[in-house]
Amino acid sequence: MKQNLGLLIPEVALAAGAVTGLLAGSWLPRRRQWAVQALATAACLAALAAAGLAATRPATTDFGASYAIDTATSTVRVVVLTATLLVICLSAGTVRAHPRESEFYVLLQLAALGTIAMAGANDLLTLFAGYLLASTPGYALAGFMKDGLGTEAALKYYLMGALFGVFMLAGTTLLYGAGHATGYPALHAALGTAPRAVVAAALIAVLAGLLFKAGALPAHFWVPDVTDGTSIPVAAFVTTVPKIGGLAAMARLLAVGIPPGVVNWPLLVAILAAATMTLGNFGAFFQTSVKRLLAYSTISQAGYLLIPVAVITRSHLASTSLLFYLAAYAVTNLGAFAVVAEFPRAVTIGDYAGLARRRPGMAAVLVVCLLGLVGTPPTAVFLGKLEVFTAAINGHYAWLAVLAVVNTVASLFYYLRWLTPALVRGPADSTAAALRPAGSWSAITAYSAGAASLALGIAGGAVLPLLTGRLIS
Repeated sequence: MKQNLGLLIPEVALAAGAVTGLLAGSWLPRRRQWAVQALATAACLAALAAAGLAATRPATTDFGASYAIDTATSTVRVVVLTATLLVICLSAGTVRAHPRESEFYVLLQLAALGTIAMAGANDLLTLFAGYLLASTPGYALAGFMKDGLGTEAALKYYLMGALFGVFMLAGTTLLYGAGHATGYPALHAALGTAPRAVVAAALIAVLAGLLFKAGALPAHFWVPDVTDGTSIPVAAFVTTVPKIGGLAAMARLLAVGIPPGVVNWPLLVAILAAATMTLGNFGAFFQTSVKRLLAYSTISQAGYLLIPVAVITRSHLASTSLLFYLAAYAVTNLGAFAVVAEFPRAVTIGDYAGLARRRPGMAAVLVVCLLGLVGTPPTAVFLGKLEVFTAAINGHYAWLAVLAVVNTVASLFYYLRWLTPALVRGPADSTAAALRPAGSWSAITAYSAGAASLALGIAGGAVLPLLTGRLIS
């Protein structure tokens, strides 16, 4: 078996940063635990540099064929590490001087590592190991503040994750029994003669776990409660980073491991995409809490992101559009959460009245991120949606593209419900107090993410060719 740790420098850097941070945090006094944040930042930057270098090399596999290092893995590495850096910056004002500050950054790194492992997994056992590593730190992060809402959020998150994890493990067992292998290429070759009912049940069970990570129907129930109950940096993280790994892992599993002739999984994923985007939008329509509105927004975005997964074997544009949309969604969603973090007392959309007059810079970022999530040019999500809709049409799912366009237009309603008071209504005494800024770290994150969303959209023509390349088997 070929084993080359040099190919896994980004993953090794994250693991080393987490272990070193845990050890250092055990000895550092509370006032100096900020050093673990600096260590986590350095580990992510080192991993990011290594990921960029690895992206220039030919696609290959490691540990036999159980871990694939190709365009998809390299892109997920870069996006996850960038998103983790933004969350580390966003978290500084929330967890600084917390008794468990060092553990917070360790958990972030471990969850990011698990997410990357899911995306590169080319074997069912590797996939499940990545699922566990991406999930378990997230449960601890959700209840990190140990308050009532956070504890409830962590419990709901854990119970849902455990349930869908059991489904995923059961599906893995059935697929192994049907195909007598856990590696995706071997499964693809063997499942053609396996009983279709067994393969269908096994695939649905495995997809259940990945849909949980993506926050998609029917495993979406945790998203609003966890987003609303936990701290803003953690809410930003769990609604962004795990989604990247879950969707990339799903695309690889379906494209490389499951032959479409055995189970009509393209239609199944297309139906899930349609239901997820529609339910997310309906759920967000009349929300007044900004955190719950963003929670349902992330559900709807999962629906759009499932579209290229549905046509991953039917359109040559699917993989590229999925990877670009994941990057666009990550920076845009984190930018919106960073604005919310900047004004922790503003809990409803009415509390943002007069934001443009009091904080025009933050209002501009909010406009960029919310209209960016709709898909307004020149933001990155606009180009991402354009590529995704084109892939759907190219993959003979024009009806899904039409439904996605209708949902996109409908989503404008609830984003404008938030933007209208922020841009038009003058500040009242009550909202003036709500719009007191929290500090510089959240503002830095908001400006950085908003600028990244615009830059990625404007430079999309140069970025898209870098994301082409088949999923290696």
